[in-house]
Amino acid sequence: MTINNRFEQIKQTVRVATNVVRPDKTADAGVSDLLREHFIEASINEKPAFRLACTPNGLAELVLGRIVTEGLIKKRSDVESVYICETGSAAKIYLKQDMELLDGAGELYTEPTCCTENTFLGSFRSVKELQPLPRAAYSEEHIFALIGKFRENASLHRQTKGTHSCYLSHRGIYQGVFEDIGRHNALDKAVGYALINGLSFQDCILFTTGRVPVDMVKKAVTAGIPVLVSKAVPTMDAVEMAKRYHLTLICKAWPDSYELYGGAE
Repeated sequence: MTINNRFEQIKQTVRVATNVVRPDKTADAGVSDLLREHFIEASINEKPAFRLACTPNGLAELVLGRIVTEGLIKKRSDVESVYICETGSAAKIYLKQDMELLDGAGELYTEPTCCTENTFLGSFRSVKELQPLPRAAYSEEHIFALIGKFRENASLHRQTKGTHSCYLSHRGIYQGVFEDIGRHNALDKAVGYALINGLSFQDCILFTTGRVPVDMVKKAVTAGIPVLVSKAVPTMDAVEMAKRYHLTLICKAWPDSYELYGGAE
């Protein structure tokens, strides 16, 4: 796989003037650092695929991670090349095998995520059916070490309080943090990083700062990542899906405790 990333990262935040108003009706001048929203459209083998609202960093990781968690590819060798244009507004993904379009493809529809501007421009047939995950190999020490990274990293969140983060660990070794305005995008960036760097998905752990509904569980299962951790809470449907596919789901993960759901028997 070759990556031709022509995008030169732009400033991701803008400082604006504010008025800080208090209950006693006093007010002071203040400043706030706000995130920029960025938009990228991706094609797969020259066919329109999806449009994402995102934070302008890790764009190659984002689009590659997205096609992994959508079940369109299984491994790094499925990808021939990726091109990101100079403005970061277009990504061209070339796969070694062509993707089959479903009936009605080409119609614009909105993805039901926290990023309301995320849309699919074409509907591709998934090549990967959901399968039960293998038994997760992890230790409590690995989990708490990953939880501890939440306090140490995520510079954009510290600056703006406006991002979700996803932390990646591989075989107990911390790999990095990936930030975005959307929790789905942040997870996709982590998955894309793992793909680009040849990390085995079955040996990865993801820690997300966002809540965990079904679609977040589905992303982890589709990618083949057996452990998903969150500082937030899951839905009942997410817990049921995690149990069905043997995903080890850990939520309410804080430095002093976590709650365990699901996993292989």
